[in-house]
Amino acid sequence: MKTQVAIIGGGPSGLLLSQLLYTQGIDSIVLERKTKDYVLGRIRAGVLEQGLVQMMEEAGCADRMKAEGFPHDGTEISYGDEIFRIDFAELTGTPVMVYGQTEVTRDLYEAREKSGGQIECNVEDVVIHDAKSDAPFVTFTQDGQERRIDCDYIAGCDGFHGVSRKTIPETVRKEYEKVYPFGWLGVLSETPPVNHELIYANSDRGFALCSMRNENLSRYYIQCPISDDPNNWSDEAFWEELKRRIPSDVAAKLVTGPLIEKSIAPLRSFVCEPMQYGRLFLCGDAAHIVPPTGAKGLNTAASDVYYLYHALTAFYKSGSSDGIEGYSAKALARVWKAERFSWWFSSLMHQYPDQTVFDHKMQIAELEFLRSNRAAQKAMAENYVGLPY
Repeated sequence: MKTQVAIIGGGPSGLLLSQLLYTQGIDSIVLERKTKDYVLGRIRAGVLEQGLVQMMEEAGCADRMKAEGFPHDGTEISYGDEIFRIDFAELTGTPVMVYGQTEVTRDLYEAREKSGGQIECNVEDVVIHDAKSDAPFVTFTQDGQERRIDCDYIAGCDGFHGVSRKTIPETVRKEYEKVYPFGWLGVLSETPPVNHELIYANSDRGFALCSMRNENLSRYYIQCPISDDPNNWSDEAFWEELKRRIPSDVAAKLVTGPLIEKSIAPLRSFVCEPMQYGRLFLCGDAAHIVPPTGAKGLNTAASDVYYLYHALTAFYKSGSSDGIEGYSAKALARVWKAERFSWWFSSLMHQYPDQTVFDHKMQIAELEFLRSNRAAQKAMAENYVGLPY
């Protein structure tokens, strides 16, 4: 096979890049090691920055998002029984969109299939060859047959455990990581959300988050030990613990019910530099991970796609390689700002095993400063709704 851009990874970032390139007449082939149903079965984040919303519009994939998504003009933050609101619309003029990552992926799959896009699923043994040359290619096995794609460029959108980052020699790449000493126990329930906007809660018992997918599907999280097991938590135990971590008047409104999904996610901050090696470019989790506190994972992947899409378009349309050569520096400049915000917000809202009374007092002082200071609220709102590309 031959194509202009080989895209490794059929998650939202790989599919979005493929669909955007298609709108510019640039050919691509997407390789995905799992099945489409498996990819669509992964439960992930659901807060979209305006930049990602606009890219979905440009890709021609925004109709269902506009019909079924929920624009949010703010979020609420609690500590103990105290609660205050950060007004995104008033502070930045921009909302966020609550729309599940699974739904984003579903819309992108539908668009690629409708336009005849080539997505190869169930591929194994993917190897990137000659990334530093003018003629890179990718080999893989599918249905027991070895196959090959010759291409101009390769986009590594295959996540933290994929082959793309590991293709960059260890002598070239530097990796920076912080592993947090706790995880998130996340659940889904077919119940109405307790609040029309997200609630981030700092409590003496640990962090909690009240989120949603739609009017009858709620997503809740509580901080837990990383060594914990979802099977240790009965439905009743989860609901009781959540109620203890949110303000009492909010807890009184909480509608409980059977949990339809329950899992524990570890938290880490991670960045790989550089994000390109010859004609190989890293996007999303292949290059960086953020703790989910700031809702930046999918959105930071989207900013990578934005830079790479525009760089490739400029090359194929006008012959300019400036965007391609500057991709890593431009992407990383924004990545590190997203990492900073996610680290800051995580540090503000969680209880740490080695946290002293002084540390806790500092958290409360920071929360009260955020509550009372418009400049602090504006800085948080600008980061939450998404820094400019």
